[in-house]
Amino acid sequence: MNKLIGAIAIAAVSMTATASLAQTKGTFRQAHDIGFGDASSLDPISRGRVFQLTEKLMSRLVRIGLDGKPVGELAESWSTTSDAQTWTFKLRPNVKFHDGKAMTASDVVYSIRRIQDPKENSPVRSTIAVIDTVDAADPLTVVMKLKSPYAELPLVLTDYRVVVIPDGSGDTIKTTGIGTGPFKLEKFEPRGTSVLVANKDYFEGAPGVERIEVIGIADANARVQALLGGQIDFLPGLTRQQRTLLERSDRHRFWQVKTGNWRGMVFRTDVKPFDDVRVRRAVRMAVDRQALLNLVAGADGGVVGCDTPVSPVDQYRSPKTCAQDIAGAKKLLADAGYPNGIDVEVHTSTIESVWPTIAEAYQQQVAPAGIRVKVTPVPTDGYWTQIWMKKDVVMTRFNDRPADAILNEVYRSGTPWNESFFKDEKFDAMLDAARRELDADKRKALYIAAQDYLSDNGGTFVTYHVVDNVATTARVKDLDKLENFSIRWHLVKVD
Repeated sequence: MNKLIGAIAIAAVSMTATASLAQTKGTFRQAHDIGFGDASSLDPISRGRVFQLTEKLMSRLVRIGLDGKPVGELAESWSTTSDAQTWTFKLRPNVKFHDGKAMTASDVVYSIRRIQDPKENSPVRSTIAVIDTVDAADPLTVVMKLKSPYAELPLVLTDYRVVVIPDGSGDTIKTTGIGTGPFKLEKFEPRGTSVLVANKDYFEGAPGVERIEVIGIADANARVQALLGGQIDFLPGLTRQQRTLLERSDRHRFWQVKTGNWRGMVFRTDVKPFDDVRVRRAVRMAVDRQALLNLVAGADGGVVGCDTPVSPVDQYRSPKTCAQDIAGAKKLLADAGYPNGIDVEVHTSTIESVWPTIAEAYQQQVAPAGIRVKVTPVPTDGYWTQIWMKKDVVMTRFNDRPADAILNEVYRSGTPWNESFFKDEKFDAMLDAARRELDADKRKALYIAAQDYLSDNGGTFVTYHVVDNVATTARVKDLDKLENFSIRWHLVKVD
């Protein structure tokens, strides 16, 4: 089989690097926001999956390394034909699931096919839609044939939900959490404390901590208090004010991590007045984005989004700029039939600590354009099931995904997580063209064009991409083994 020019087989991570780990000991504690309430699950492809657990329980074929490039995880290497339409993945040998069963190609095939199953209605289905068939050539070889050429399939497979679970476990995975990850499930209580224990047979070496507790704490301020009081050891997503508070104590450590995670506001494009593209443009054009970022996170706390969800460090990120234009917003509203402006109700919650501040800053900034904003606080419990994708205007957030993944998952017509209900055949065709293009420069131009079209026509106000302020208690070590939205959890240790 010929390899695509520029694509190479990627060697598995050396076990030598983890052989010198200190003895497994201690307990590491963190929180999650109980965002899906009783619908919380260990099923990695469900809407309610608790990723703070699944990321430690399960492994991907491929992850994104510290240099931003795909690195083998369960896949030891991969290659493709010259047309980039048939891909072959060689699996790491001697990997076992938590129940002792050997991981083989049949488990990979099952996991991919389950994501593809329309009955599962998983939001990640659109991410891997380019895969036509997946089959096991032998116990350690998986062959994927694509619907059309796609030169960057490994990037798609780095999605943190595209993990491998045991063949046939779809009916039980939501409670068992069986995977090949560095930790095994002892107890799952989404509203209480879930407990993981070290998988000492983990293929990259025994973890540095014996036990991880993931505690359900719905309110962002309560999570800060838990860190201050020593009830948890780890807290990402700090606001500038929260970091200032924690810095007064010598019991904490801090890291700044550049991410593709973003915070935003969604205007549903299928309801009035936001079904008019002129209104959608106006409600975003009226914002001074840099001033908003400075207020919410500080000038070094993020990168202005300009309504593209693609990470600032992604190779396909659009360079488009977006200055505030009050006069332009007023004209667009008048042209759309609203010369006296419009009323907007924004639903927000303290699930995300910065959401209320973003909503209030937005309220003040857009008022001169005739956009009268009412900020409505709603409970944290059930936000994702009762408010998000239900109300006309809501706060939102998404975590880092490659450009192709985020554009297809959140904006392609009819996908489960198309939160703005954006439906545009021209945009869909632009994404299809980008996936088919084998020339790297032309492919980049197509992805940039798609982002610019989305920025002009979509319904999502992407405020900024996060430079994440992460705090831990001083007892935590080696948390800086960070990759793209993924900590190397088996390397983390505590005193």
